[in-house]
Amino acid sequence: MVEKNTVDGQLDLLLINPGGRKKIYQELGAELSAVEPPLWCRLIAGYVRDRDISVDILDSEALNLKSEDIAAQVRAANPRLVGMIVFGHQPSASTQQMVGAGDACRAIKDKAGEIPIIMVGGHVSALPERTLREEPIDFACKGEGPATVAQLLNTLKSGETKDFSAVEGLVWLRDGEVVVNPPAALISSLDEDLHGNAWDLLPMEKYRAHNWQSFGNLESREPYASIYTSLGCPYQCVFCCINAPFDVNRYRMRHPKSVVSEITHLREVYGITTFKIIDEMFVLNQRHVDDICDFLIEQDLDLNIWAYARVDTVKTDMLDKLRRAGIRWLALGIESGSAHVRDGAEKAFDQEDIIAIVRDIQKAGIFVIGNFIFGLPDDDLETMQQTLDLSKELNCEFVNFYSAMAYPGSPLYLQTVADGLALPEQWSGFSQHSYDCLPLATEHLTSAEVLRFRDQAFHDYFSSQRYLDMVTQVFGWDTRNYTEEMARHRLKRKILEEQDAAG
Repeated sequence: MVEKNTVDGQLDLLLINPGGRKKIYQELGAELSAVEPPLWCRLIAGYVRDRDISVDILDSEALNLKSEDIAAQVRAANPRLVGMIVFGHQPSASTQQMVGAGDACRAIKDKAGEIPIIMVGGHVSALPERTLREEPIDFACKGEGPATVAQLLNTLKSGETKDFSAVEGLVWLRDGEVVVNPPAALISSLDEDLHGNAWDLLPMEKYRAHNWQSFGNLESREPYASIYTSLGCPYQCVFCCINAPFDVNRYRMRHPKSVVSEITHLREVYGITTFKIIDEMFVLNQRHVDDICDFLIEQDLDLNIWAYARVDTVKTDMLDKLRRAGIRWLALGIESGSAHVRDGAEKAFDQEDIIAIVRDIQKAGIFVIGNFIFGLPDDDLETMQQTLDLSKELNCEFVNFYSAMAYPGSPLYLQTVADGLALPEQWSGFSQHSYDCLPLATEHLTSAEVLRFRDQAFHDYFSSQRYLDMVTQVFGWDTRNYTEEMARHRLKRKILEEQDAAG
């Protein structure tokens, strides 16, 4: 239940993390998927609370609330403003979360229509005018959100409810016409302004890690938390939409001591030892990484952390320190087994580099999650098979197989729209695991061919004898049995059912 964290009796701001796991993951959402603390709800809450704005967070994903339950809690809390925060736990998740966000907003408007709603997130920032037109909301935000939300609330509290032209980054309606205000400047002081110290507003007992992060000890998925050490990414991969809320490829870092202080706080207060570093690219700036690792090693907290890296940013002389700091898993964006396809996706490294760095990471005692994409613009059946073959040769401790999507905010989305190619009809179709998932077609392949290959590749990989033998040796029989059971799940897919029915 939302608490009225107020000074004058009325809550200023209720931030909502939308749910919709069932539509996004189908049956995988019940047990296999992670449930993570919502980063941007924390960041916005900490920012506005520092400015004497009363705030609370309703994490409907963690609490598994239905839309009508969310609306009932909004009605009971009666805030001056609802912030529907649609960022997700990685960049592409923003678009797929629009389904749950839209449902929740409709329910709120049905039950408490007088309470204004602002929608904030990566998808929203990529398509602000469309979002305001299509969703049952009063405002949208183009930008990262904290300054816009705080300025909007101050305007609402002042009684100036007709002219919002001074609210930076706000997208709103004036006489039926969409107005996009000049953007708010990016917040430069992360440690002071985006510290995210709002853990007390979250249901900390509800969060759980990815299943693979607890291989070897499947009972250790809880308690769990995700933290950030940097925002943004300096790279421009064609399929990535991470920089949509920032408009520029600006990479900002927190002070390493602030990061370690937060981890220590979570360890001491909530007993958390299993963490995700949510940065799109943690292993990037070596000094930043080294300092965080040095401080963590000094604390000797016995952690299980996973983080993202690129093949060309991991240096072998970093690996021992990463492992001693508690980094147990590194996720590598390998993407394709075809050099030609990788070049088209702005991934300029060769096969020998990939194999060598994966082996070096594993030798250092760090497990590898290989991320692969099927259906990139230059893909055909042969190159997708090369990708699957590479994944099997690497035999990483875990893999994620994706089908290529043109996520709003990515260069690939702009190119797809310009070319007039088919996109999913509903935002749920951008989810990798949804029933109506619709990957991009390529010059050589239909969407159905890409998706069928991807789904079969998942089962081929996780049921292969070589992989299962490795899992048994590294993690034990319980994890092997768990993995075999996981591989038996077959997702229902609308376009494959239609293709099969047509013969």
